[in-house]
Amino acid sequence: MRIQDLEVYRAIRSEEDREKNNLLMIASENYASRAVMETQASVLTNKYAEGYPGARYYGGCEYVDEVELLAIDRAKKLFGAEYINVQPHSGSQANMTVFFSFLEHGDLILGMGLQQGGHLTHGSKVSFSGKFFRAISYNLSSKTHRIDYNQVRDLAKKHKPRLIIAGASAYPRIIDFHRFKEIANETGAYLMADIAHIAGLVAVGLHPTPVGEADFITSTTHKTLRGPRGGLILSEKKYGAKLNKGLFPGIQGGPLMHIIASKAVAFGEALKPEFVDYQKQIIVNAKVLAEELTAYGFDLVTGGTDNHMILLDLTKKGITGQDAEKILEKAGIVLNKNSIPFDKKGPMVTSGLRLGTPALTTRGMKENEMKVIAGLIKKVLESPGSQTIINEVSKIVSDLCHSFPIYKYLD
Repeated sequence: MRIQDLEVYRAIRSEEDREKNNLLMIASENYASRAVMETQASVLTNKYAEGYPGARYYGGCEYVDEVELLAIDRAKKLFGAEYINVQPHSGSQANMTVFFSFLEHGDLILGMGLQQGGHLTHGSKVSFSGKFFRAISYNLSSKTHRIDYNQVRDLAKKHKPRLIIAGASAYPRIIDFHRFKEIANETGAYLMADIAHIAGLVAVGLHPTPVGEADFITSTTHKTLRGPRGGLILSEKKYGAKLNKGLFPGIQGGPLMHIIASKAVAFGEALKPEFVDYQKQIIVNAKVLAEELTAYGFDLVTGGTDNHMILLDLTKKGITGQDAEKILEKAGIVLNKNSIPFDKKGPMVTSGLRLGTPALTTRGMKENEMKVIAGLIKKVLESPGSQTIINEVSKIVSDLCHSFPIYKYLD
């Protein structure tokens, strides 16, 4: 590749260096294993396979059928669902499949507001979910910043949505899927659980599962699940035919068979006992990081975390999320600005930061490293204009990254 396209080669090598030499703390990112990445770069990228195993529109699909069936079978074992579709290109495509399969244009959906921690595809006006469907949002409690299930119920009873969405992009607490199901049953709505962020935790029983509660479950296959970037749909068998048709030919053409094969590899990795230990450590690391940041005087949305994610409220620190993100990245700590509930600043500025522990945990970091990292974040944000501090922190970050190489724990 270096000979064929030097420019692309250099960009890839630069990205590899960035990932190796920075503390990656974006909650939606992780490191895929070498096996997952090698599978993505396989000859399966050449193969068209429109349709589903045993019912393709192209010949020569016997081996891609094999890998897709492996992916489906492993995902069923992992999550305990009756129906699995591994073809969505992304979590957004998975959500779109559910919407277009079971809703009519203009139907009403009820999801967590974007500013409150929801996702674009949960009803935002800039997304297909808010353009093709009418959408209303539930907010978090203004006091606790947790889901107010009474408010969700009141909104559902008043507006009678066709679909209720349980799930979030920036919510650090347990989601009560059973409570959502009770509300959906009471108001005659479908329930969709979007577990993109917490799928790894759900798979090993560290977060309550929506299987058996939600009509439809959607997810990505990266984040805590640590697979390739892609989507996934889980459901009851009775909805399977309609979901299959809704995805193909409804919104997608040929599936990406090299990605489906790498999903199969990732699901196989997730079925191993050590994956349970990994997920447990993700949560331990997040809790320790949250406790240390709190001790340093940072305000945490909801006061802490139950999962892999922390939301910092920087309002009292006198710095925006946008500025904090940029300054920390200069020191080698990569995370993202994020709106906090009832944020008065826009989404490009924000009053908060979102931090996650999946990638750090993949590198083998544990409680002691979380304490060090919390101290580094405090040091940088308390002296945001100091190049001396940035240089000092960068050196410690470099030492940490050298001590915990990416692929030592993934080979």
